[in-house]
Amino acid sequence: MASTLLPFLLIFPLVFVTSTVADVRAGNGTKQVPVVMWHGMGLLIFDFLNQFIFQGDCCCNPLSMGSVKKLIEQEVPGVYVHSLELGGSITKDIEHGFFANVNELVYMACIKIKNDPELANGYNAIGFSQGAQFLRAVAQRCPHPPMKNFVSIGGQQQGVFGAPYCIGDNVMCNSVRRLIDMGAYLPFVQKRVVQAQYWHDPNQPDEYKKRSIFLADINNENKNNPTYKRNLLNLKNILLVKFNQDHMVVPKESSWFGFYKDGDIDTILPMNETDLYLEDRIGLRKLHESGRLQFLAVDGDHLQIPRDVLVNEIIKKYFM
Repeated sequence: MASTLLPFLLIFPLVFVTSTVADVRAGNGTKQVPVVMWHGMGLLIFDFLNQFIFQGDCCCNPLSMGSVKKLIEQEVPGVYVHSLELGGSITKDIEHGFFANVNELVYMACIKIKNDPELANGYNAIGFSQGAQFLRAVAQRCPHPPMKNFVSIGGQQQGVFGAPYCIGDNVMCNSVRRLIDMGAYLPFVQKRVVQAQYWHDPNQPDEYKKRSIFLADINNENKNNPTYKRNLLNLKNILLVKFNQDHMVVPKESSWFGFYKDGDIDTILPMNETDLYLEDRIGLRKLHESGRLQFLAVDGDHLQIPRDVLVNEIIKKYFM
């Protein structure tokens, strides 16, 4: 399997929890819809070109998701932003980016969201890289309080077929690579290695559907869970952001629900040619036909999103 492993970048649930802000209301007299964010193992910072880029780092750096949170608060005065923290320490947050049961992480996120009184009337959500498909799982499994608008930035919505890429020689990344190379669908790897739980091997489609404990479930690959589709259809809008030069999400079309054709890694199917869409397993086709599924392509590598795009195409359109 080693020869098939291609590099990809993963953003994992690392965190910030904000304090309550003043009850500032929008111009129409209604309270601003709060925002929930899910990050991961990386750090997003502004570079000298005034765009967000990824660099390896731990969770709670104010230059990372703290900058995104601050930007949202600046553009949407009075908004409450909850950046999910899953783990009691920075060390745990980093560890959960590599080694955890994703279903348990999603459950923990659902509890945190449900227990936050600021989110009781609903919220908008934004996920970065793998945090995006994790937040989609929240929307499908935990409809109360309701998620309204969902933004996926560089998410791996159809999974990945490439080993984790990290900057430098990273012990955790190297361990994950070895375990995935050993066998992504081995039970002990599936239950422990985060990346393996959305590993999607087009050369083993039956094994993927049978053994994947997370991605195959939220994409209704095996037994059909009608609540997943119903809950996703309750969203007002979904925005999928893909990076045109993304060599870290393999294939990059996964950010738009595209993926390799089964048994043929030389052919990448766009979303509307996949079984997931044609059979409308989770509601993508209905969302698309109703104009509630939108797509945004950004020139740049993984998560290299210009500040003006983040503000004008995402925050102002979906959070205000």
